[in-house]
Amino acid sequence: MSRIAQAFAQARAADRAAFVAYLCAGDPDLETSLAACRTLIENGVDVLEFGVPFSDPLADGLTNQLAAQRALAAGMNKEKVFELVRRIRAFSEVPIVFYTYYNLVFSNGVEAYVQEARAAGVDGMLTLDLPPEEADEVTDACRKHGMETVFIVAPTTPDARIDRIVARATGFIYYVSREGVTGVRSEVAASVPAAVERIKARTALPVVVGFGISTREHVRQVALLADGVVVGSLLVNAIKDNLGSTEKICARLKTVMQDLAAGTVRPG
Repeated sequence: MSRIAQAFAQARAADRAAFVAYLCAGDPDLETSLAACRTLIENGVDVLEFGVPFSDPLADGLTNQLAAQRALAAGMNKEKVFELVRRIRAFSEVPIVFYTYYNLVFSNGVEAYVQEARAAGVDGMLTLDLPPEEADEVTDACRKHGMETVFIVAPTTPDARIDRIVARATGFIYYVSREGVTGVRSEVAASVPAAVERIKARTALPVVVGFGISTREHVRQVALLADGVVVGSLLVNAIKDNLGSTEKICARLKTVMQDLAAGTVRPG
């Protein structure tokens, strides 16, 4: 069983949703990012989703754009991102999924990139701007090297296309709960229950919901419907609001993580 499958199985056995935490790799620098990841892992994260720093992160809102900018300014590149993964693997088996853009994969050679990522300890890849109809090279490389694939379903995705998307995924399905980019929102979209039901009718893979999840109540609502809950911008803001102090960043992340993770437990 893969690390990703195991994480969802363990959450399911505990009658809760898996907590998927997003951070930009290397934000605001390599050492602080490592400390931030350790804090999340020690406080209950089930899957760690790494935004790979990119100069044109078009699926991301301002919070995550600035995180990528900070990471790039600190010198993060492919080699350092893989170094960060390897250093996490020295103390944790938490599943790591890359949240990336196709240019970063293609420009390094698709198979070479997938092979190197897998060797470093990456478990899955979500290539945001790569539609499944054009993903053969990536999915073939992932299959060859034991990397899981993750694809996105949007609120505007028709049923016929959901069928094509779930056929290409092997790790989980990421349902983007709102049109537009990432960012903190005041409420969970009313369309989430019906959308999750539509996806689950078409696949046995776990379904996670992200974009805009930013309170324990949001987490609780989504946990009743989906297999996993993705929180990103709120965690990234904990870094942004405490720049200059790794201790303060980790303390804030611990508080936020413990509060949100409590919402993943389904009422008995």
